Amino acid sequence: MTEIIIHQEKIADVDAVLKLCPFGAIEVNDGKVAINAGCRLCRICIKKGPAGAFELIENDAPAADKSKWRGIAVVAEVTAGKLHPVSFELLGKARELAEKSAQEVYAVVFGFRLAPVAEELLDYGADKVVVYDQPELEHFRIEPYTAALEDFINAFHPSVVLVGGTTVGRSLAPRTAARFRTGLTADCTILDIQPDTDLDQIRPAYGGNIMAHINTPRHRPQFATVRYKIFSIPEKCRRDGAEVIQRKLAPSALGSGIKVLEVKPKPPVKMLEDAEIIVAAGRGVKKLEDLAMLHELAELLDGQLASSRALVECGWAPAGRQIGLSGRTVKPKLIITCGISGAIQFAAGMNNSEFIVAINSDPEAAIFKIAHVGICGDLYSVVPRLIERLKGSMA
Repeated sequence: MTEIIIHQEKIADVDAVLKLCPFGAIEVNDGKVAINAGCRLCRICIKKGPAGAFELIENDAPAADKSKWRGIAVVAEVTAGKLHPVSFELLGKARELAEKSAQEVYAVVFGFRLAPVAEELLDYGADKVVVYDQPELEHFRIEPYTAALEDFINAFHPSVVLVGGTTVGRSLAPRTAARFRTGLTADCTILDIQPDTDLDQIRPAYGGNIMAHINTPRHRPQFATVRYKIFSIPEKCRRDGAEVIQRKLAPSALGSGIKVLEVKPKPPVKMLEDAEIIVAAGRGVKKLEDLAMLHELAELLDGQLASSRALVECGWAPAGRQIGLSGRTVKPKLIITCGISGAIQFAAGMNNSEFIVAINSDPEAAIFKIAHVGICGDLYSVVPRLIERLKGSMA
């Protein structure tokens, strides 16, 4: 464990020391300078504080024996008998990581009547599909699902566990990681692996201003969640010798304080993540009424209208239409951004799109760095002309 200890006798000016930390982690308790839970271990207090007043101490805990932890595991998510597409995306990435580090790929799935699901997972490159098929697991309840994942990890000792960044995954992954006292990196956008099975987990941090590179070299397993549409779905390819392994939880592990009384399916809606064509509106839109112009363009292209965070915050667009780190991650065949600067928070949610067209009046806008086609101009001039051309081609 890494911590900063304070040598009180070397602090002459307490007020000056309190101003050192940009996170407000230095405070006075019982007349002594102390560090609270806000500490980010940025070490500014060590570098800029009084000489010798702050000291970094690293107490290394015993490291996990990496030779006993092998395999890349994917937690496959099932809803109403169907696999969530993020499961296939994670299997494709798991196969890539496994090839680099000479490991097997596991898919673990929980539910009821899962025989068709297990066969489908075999078709997407899993070496072993571990199935927990019991009536009590038909609906997601956190206690038995955590018990099942814990049982799987104890039985197979995977080095890496990949979980979809869904509502279910974001509940299941941290609870299970806590049981193994290991690390979890949420919403990874890039994953790689070292020959010694250390996972390179890369994700935007500090509001998207930096890309954090995270390792968990001393603990196993290594947990990471990944949003839908970050990776691509691989081609079907069943591995030689691939097999399905059935496991059961003891009745005592299936208990829960949650009782599912009824399941009502949501009415079908067009999800932004599933759109093949998107028109995205940004701060360059001057009035709420002007969104009608962009909506018309989206309809002519048989696409959907989305927005940047700025329009959601001012109430012009619903949160479900937002693209970015705090919104949706999309990967359409075509996206047309209109009046969007291309800040990293937005770009992280759409930079894997197949074809990006950017319309912006600022020639230095960051969006042009990732766009395949950049149109430097006023969207109020460019978009009407696009609409006119599209209508002409349909006449």
